Amino acid sequence: MKVILQADVKGKGKKGQLVEVADGYARNFLLPRNLAVAATQENMTKMKQLEKSQQRKLEQDKALATEISEKLEGVVVKIPARSGSAAGKLFGAITSKEIAESLFEQHGIELDKSKIVLDEQLKNFGSYEIKCKLGFEINGIINILVVEAN
Repeated sequence: MKVILQADVKGKGKKGQLVEVADGYARNFLLPRNLAVAATQENMTKMKQLEKSQQRKLEQDKALATEISEKLEGVVVKIPARSGSAAGKLFGAITSKEIAESLFEQHGIELDKSKIVLDEQLKNFGSYEIKCKLGFEINGIINILVVEAN
């Protein structure tokens, strides 16, 4: 019997796959537990539409990542910070959350803080280049200028 898996089934396949299984296994295990649905024409059509919509969403996400990468070129984000000592050290460290918030406030570019990669903590005044992993192997660079707050 051919079925479309609704969830990952160990030894059979991943969610959304069309697989051939024994009739008893399908009727007694997969179908009652809603792990699969019968591969009828209607269900096959739904599966194809779902695959198309997932593909379209992936393409949109990739286009958005490319767009954000292009917007980040030449952008300088100024982050005011308090001084902790006279040696140019900060009172605390600049976090990825602060970077994301400042980027949105100053340039209108919305970026999730988890996509910002901080190799080292920003604890001094000055300028930095911070990498962003935007997904789909697309990277961007944010230029940050840490200045003393008034």
